[in-house]
This record gives sequence, C-alpha cells and structure tokens, in this order.
Amino acid sequence: MHVVVATDGSAQSLAAAEHLRSFADPDRITDVTVVGVISPYATLAFADEISELGTDASFREAGQAAVRTVAAGFEGWGPAVHEQVRSGSPANEIVRAATDLDAGLVVVASGSRGLSETVLLGSTAQRVQHSAPCPVLVVRPAGRRRRRLRG
Repeated sequence: MHVVVATDGSAQSLAAAEHLRSFADPDRITDVTVVGVISPYATLAFADEISELGTDASFREAGQAAVRTVAAGFEGWGPAVHEQVRSGSPANEIVRAATDLDAGLVVVASGSRGLSETVLLGSTAQRVQHSAPCPVLVVRPAGRRRRRLRG
C-alpha cells in the first residue's frame, strides 16, 4: 500500500506522521510519499515550524525543508520514502497526489496552521477527507479536549 503523508510545515503535521509510525505495520506499506503544498495565493510563507531552515527562505525552500524533515522520520522504517512539493490548493493537490500515486491511505493533520486553527478548523483536512480516492487518517492536535458521546 502507498501512503501519502501531507505536511504544511507545522508541528502538528509532523506529529501526524509520527502517529502513523506508531501503529502502522511497515511490512504492509510499500511506499510513503510526503507531500507539501505551496499555495500561490498565500499571504504568509509556508509555515515551516519543523526544520532548521531560517526565516529568509522562499516558499519553495521552506516547503522542501518541511517535507525533508517529515520524510526523515520514515527513513529506515521499511517502506520506500518519496518527497513531493506541489503548488496549488492544498486540499486539491493532496487529493491529486493520492490519485496519481494510487494511494491506499492519506494522513493529514487537522487544524494545524495558526489562524486556520481558530477560523477554518481543519478545512483542508475536511476537504481531503471528502474528496480523497482512499481512506483518510485525520490526526487532531494533542491535548484538545474531546466531547464524550453519551449513550
């Protein structure tokens, strides 16, 4: 199975990748492709909170550094690891990557980018979940209180 792991450069997207490693069987996964998407309409640079790259980096450099950081977490795990930096709408490009790669799973963080966490909570994750050609694992931020279902 091919797994697409999306990163937006946030610590939460790195945690989502680590969550996959915590429970998935690497013998059942053939490839992991880490995808970062640079939005040409963004007013802020790619949110690279996870690499050691300086703040003067271009959008593409920041995206590549974040993708490289997440991909490094899969090195030596078993599956082949690939890196992609795409340009466009994050949700559309993540879905397109999953389709192009015939992915069996997409891993994405929910509510991981600053303002979007409060205004558009998980909007990219939500769009990916509704449009992906395969199952989607949406990893919520740690420490967030969850409502209990009453039955």
